[in-house]
Amino acid sequence: MKNIIITGSSSGFGLKAAKDFADRYNRVFATMRNPDGKNAEKKAELEAYSEHICVVDMDVTSDDSVTAAMDTILAEAGSIDVLINNAGIMYIGITEAYSVEQSRFQMETNYFGAIRTMQAVLPSMRNAGSGLIINTSSLVGRVTGPFFSTYAATKHALEAYSQGLRYELSPFGIDVVLVEPGPFGTGLLASGKAPEHSIVLESYGDLAGVPSAMGEEFDKMLKSDDAPDPQWVVDAYLKLAELPAGERPTRTVVGMTWGVDEINELTQPIQDKILKEMQLDSVLGGSSV
Repeated sequence: MKNIIITGSSSGFGLKAAKDFADRYNRVFATMRNPDGKNAEKKAELEAYSEHICVVDMDVTSDDSVTAAMDTILAEAGSIDVLINNAGIMYIGITEAYSVEQSRFQMETNYFGAIRTMQAVLPSMRNAGSGLIINTSSLVGRVTGPFFSTYAATKHALEAYSQGLRYELSPFGIDVVLVEPGPFGTGLLASGKAPEHSIVLESYGDLAGVPSAMGEEFDKMLKSDDAPDPQWVVDAYLKLAELPAGERPTRTVVGMTWGVDEINELTQPIQDKILKEMQLDSVLGGSSV
């Protein structure tokens, strides 16, 4: 039995992952915001599903909330084997029209939120000499299309942080990996917000309506019979958790690839040469796959 923390467990990949890991007799700490309020039904659903699931109140955008939640989990579990950073939000629209505050909130959730949870569990993982951190990124963490920019920026930041951290933690027996999903029907798209700067939108004329039209087409595709199955992402989590330490790939693309699998294959060997160029290969080793 492994102790597993999954953030953003009220919906999408996180909800399904909590159930699937519990089915394999793991002890799952499923974190979410407002489990006794807005997400009370999700809490009841998960805790009724398995005695191996414990729902924990945690807001990844709050230092105090993360600290309190992690202290509670570590006091009960003693140590954490796997942390899955799954919580995230996505806004799609005219990039210039998003306010700094809207951009900051996405970064606070998708990037700084992941840093908070990682920093909370890493001391115990280092003490144990083992551990796995799975950071849920995106295809747009590697490529950037129009209208995704504020969201893509958060995932590019998460990719860079994870890559460097992976090198630094490898001597401690800890793996840091990235899962890069394409579009999936998880409700992430519907939870986004429109840009706040309406005057900017007006200046874009007909182009201002393109993101909404694009979102509608994505929604139709993701509800069709040919839509990629969110279970594929959960299966990637499960597989990574089962692989031996040191053999887990740095990046796993799931679903539509948009050429990101080719980018990863080309750039990872170049990326890893940095260790040799910095004369750190003997210290950190070849920690990427």
